[in-house]
Amino acid sequence: MILDDIEWRVSGGLTPYADSLTEMEARAIAVGAGEARELVWLVEHPPVYTAGTSADPAELIDPRFPVFDTGRGGRYTYHGPGQRVGYLVIDLDKRGRDVRCFVHALENWLIATLGDLGIAARAEPGRIGIWTGQGAAEAKIGAIGVRVKRWVTLHGFAVNLDPDLSHFGGIVPCGLPDFAVTSAAALGVPVSPAAFDAALAARLPDFLAALSRNTKRLEQSVITD
Repeated sequence: MILDDIEWRVSGGLTPYADSLTEMEARAIAVGAGEARELVWLVEHPPVYTAGTSADPAELIDPRFPVFDTGRGGRYTYHGPGQRVGYLVIDLDKRGRDVRCFVHALENWLIATLGDLGIAARAEPGRIGIWTGQGAAEAKIGAIGVRVKRWVTLHGFAVNLDPDLSHFGGIVPCGLPDFAVTSAAALGVPVSPAAFDAALAARLPDFLAALSRNTKRLEQSVITD
């Protein structure tokens, strides 16, 4: 599917994490050179832990799965079956060169999508990511971690639909030991990958419109999860 010159790609099965990194990085170079369309790529991975540039080795509690160093900001994150991962290769050179606007728009895109599926979600000041619940029930349902290279974005988001939440126990997720991790299934709202993808696609025009509304140039930076 092509929307606004963006390729919308959904990969079935489990995509090896290393393969996704290779593909994403090559695509970012091509997008920056004007040789390829921007890309929204939705995948699931076999169980892996990924380390951002601020990862603290002490937060890798039990490396029961392969561990990959990444170029994104942030700390340790888990990816695995039942989790929808979205890679965004977006050319900010033509969409405002505003990294903060990009991350804010991405948060709102995911929050609106989850809302359409019956899950009340929100952003929290000072904590990048997507959150649900209040008080003792507060938990993180989605992580955001991006890298910007020559004004082209890499990496993106991970939303927990129905992963094995015990797999998060091998790390301190995103360096936040005081907060739980949840999923759509754990909240009693079953969401299939296909249903999530469709809801996300329906909100894509809103995400792009949010980028186009802000063209203020900011210094290139890395946003963490």
